[in-house]
Amino acid sequence: MSNARELPENVTMLTTASRRWNGVNVELIEYTCTGRILVQLKHHEESIRLGTKLEEVGRGYAEPRSAPDVPNPHPYTPRPMYFAPAEMPLWGYAEDARYLKCAAISFDAAMLQERLGMSDSPGPMDVPRLRFSDDRVWTLIRLLTDAIGDPDPTAQLYGDSLAAAIGARLFERPRIIKGSASRLSPIQLRDALGYLEAKMPARVELATLAELAGLSQSHYSRAFKASTGMAPYQWQLQARVERAKHLLLNTNGCLEDVAVATGFADAVHFGRTFRRMTGATPAAWRLDMRA
Repeated sequence: MSNARELPENVTMLTTASRRWNGVNVELIEYTCTGRILVQLKHHEESIRLGTKLEEVGRGYAEPRSAPDVPNPHPYTPRPMYFAPAEMPLWGYAEDARYLKCAAISFDAAMLQERLGMSDSPGPMDVPRLRFSDDRVWTLIRLLTDAIGDPDPTAQLYGDSLAAAIGARLFERPRIIKGSASRLSPIQLRDALGYLEAKMPARVELATLAELAGLSQSHYSRAFKASTGMAPYQWQLQARVERAKHLLLNTNGCLEDVAVATGFADAVHFGRTFRRMTGATPAAWRLDMRA
């Protein structure tokens, strides 16, 4: 949290939280305000930036600007986003704001191109877009910011997949993938599942799985789901729950012990996830299966 001496005019509280996935820095910024605000947005000289508002309270609409005194020339759209090339300065402006919750994502262009497997020129990374809408990207950004504080090991693969999906949606040129090319080969699938099993319950990065298969991350995510019916993070979570079932049936460990052994933060987190995936609490499931 910033202290009062650092706060822009009419901003009474500013909080930030961030996390890095897939070489992509994701930041959640919340402003509590009392009127007109004008703030210079963070500027990363080598990073392209994508941002959006997630929540807004006040009169009028907050907007990104290319200069402090130059209004955004594009008409308002629902769930507005902006895209800024590397080295382009940006300001955020609101005429009368009370609360703003914003997301800012910074990409390293070269790393993004490598991880998405873009062999030719990617989509327009050098063309600013000060206001546009894409409901799918907006939803992916919201899910990504929701996961910033999630300590669960599965959140790594989950966030990696979301970050890759955002990059692919914005920059990757469409590819036509036919036949078996849309799935992992039997050897690739065996290697992936073996690696996930061996690492359980530790966190696994999508980049590692994709490198193991010799595929780009965006291609790998699609191929894994086509092969298993689940995204990599879903498979990992399901496997952890299956291991938890084995421990519940074959040991007398308390729920806290089972939670720790399967990578959950605590018994409460474990119980909530287990019930969501099985329809029963761990204690009730154990009692029913042992009856």
